Amino acid sequence: MDTIRKLEHHAATRLESIRVLVHEMLQTMDSLTERQEAGIYLYGVSAFASMLAMKRGQNTELAAIAGLLHRYYGYKTGITDFAGANSAEAVRPLLRDSQLFSEEERIIILRAIFYHDDRNQVHGPEEEIIKDAIVLQSFFQTAGKNISGPDAPRLQKLLPELDIPGEFEVCQNEKSGMLDHLGNKRRKLADIAEELAGSNIIGLPGDEQYREICKYWPDTGIYQAIRGSWCAAFVYHCSRQAGIKLPIRYPNGFCRFAGVGAWLEWAQLPENQFFSYDGQEDFTPERGDIVIYEKLLSDHAHDHIGIILACDENEILVAEGNRDNKNYSSVFRRDRKHCVLGYIRINEDYQFKFDGSLQSEYLAG
Repeated sequence: MDTIRKLEHHAATRLESIRVLVHEMLQTMDSLTERQEAGIYLYGVSAFASMLAMKRGQNTELAAIAGLLHRYYGYKTGITDFAGANSAEAVRPLLRDSQLFSEEERIIILRAIFYHDDRNQVHGPEEEIIKDAIVLQSFFQTAGKNISGPDAPRLQKLLPELDIPGEFEVCQNEKSGMLDHLGNKRRKLADIAEELAGSNIIGLPGDEQYREICKYWPDTGIYQAIRGSWCAAFVYHCSRQAGIKLPIRYPNGFCRFAGVGAWLEWAQLPENQFFSYDGQEDFTPERGDIVIYEKLLSDHAHDHIGIILACDENEILVAEGNRDNKNYSSVFRRDRKHCVLGYIRINEDYQFKFDGSLQSEYLAG
């Protein structure tokens, strides 16, 4: 019985159905201690969110559900980057396919999840409830009542609002950890891709390196879903290993970064402009660039992707996952003038940042 059918089977109430989902997710964690800590944290945030929603005149059920799901992706995969964006993307199809929520309700839940780790900004009332619930959970669960610097102003407002006396200490020793000062990221990208592709990864679950490539996509049946089409997932994995970090899907994006189209769309965003068409004046492919092919293996546009290791006038040396859709990785040469759409050259100082507005079509889709 798959996850969605389990939801329907246990859906005495919608909140209970989400608790079933969260329980199933927690059981996938290897460490009993980590499972217990995660459960305490999620149920604590959920309870505080429900309480705050009641006090502020918002929907208590949706707040409790958003609280339970706001770190779903991180606990499911062990990957903590982009906690809001990745969790919203991971639970989006689960909420949609469960048919338990209206489109408006799904949008409310997903927005609250998406923005929960952006606590320096103020968003809508539902989003602020989850942020404040996280701060309250941290305050009451942390020994010594230590609160991180960015959360302190929230707590200073929350305690009087709830008529709770209390004192706390502000931790000032956090490090950003956002900037990579370890060297050239594109060089690292090429080095990592060359080593991995050269190890002849087989696109089967029994291959440990293939499982590493797929770990970012926690969907049921992911191995079958990308079988024979994991070239973009390979590029995503290599990019993350090189310090070029992106959420599993760019907000409002066409698809996840396991698809070639997502890379092309992201590279052409006005704030990025990383893409150059093949033959574009004053552009020569270099080691560490990403190549996108056009109708190389099919009749579909931008149907394949790889990472350039070297280039001359006639050929490019590339590292590819899923070479020619034959389900294995390889380092080899391709004709530079055959079916190449263009190249992505990522800026060395690129850091993911999303300042736009989430589109309802993306959240509800």
